[in-house]
Amino acid sequence: MHLVQRVAAVVLTLGLSAGLAGCGGFHLKGTNPTAAPLAYQRLNLALPKNTDELEKQLSVYLAASGVQLSNANDAYTLRVLDYTPRRQLLNGKLTEVLLRLTVTFQIEDHQGNPITAPRTLTAARSYQYDLATVNTENQEETYLDRIVIDDIAQQIARQISANRLPKVTPQSTSN
Repeated sequence: MHLVQRVAAVVLTLGLSAGLAGCGGFHLKGTNPTAAPLAYQRLNLALPKNTDELEKQLSVYLAASGVQLSNANDAYTLRVLDYTPRRQLLNGKLTEVLLRLTVTFQIEDHQGNPITAPRTLTAARSYQYDLATVNTENQEETYLDRIVIDDIAQQIARQISANRLPKVTPQSTSN
């Protein structure tokens, strides 16, 4: 009998929830959490050489958050100031490879003046392998490099869409 009561409670809860959502009387109100702030609706990307994969991923994630990529004169610029990939080997019984990517970026106005303070983001992944066995180290490393770049692109897009970038203060521009 106890099982029947539980099943009935679950069915009743699901039925009421579906009724509330389906009748149109219950909707969450508010702004779209993934919409970019109005100031950054149009962005131009300025990245260093050999960062094609980051540019591709940034384009995808920024477009998904409502940012229009534009080369127009009045568009803001997302400038990557530093792009530093690192590969560190830790040898022991197993060899561990640590892949780390550090990216520093800021948003500038159409005249090249910084709007936001530089922000540094880091992503890292690691893997292990045994030198005595046949391994696919290069394939795994290539895959994890793409994962690290994707992680950085997502972090940048989230911070832009959430407007979490600190603005440049007058003191920091006079230096």
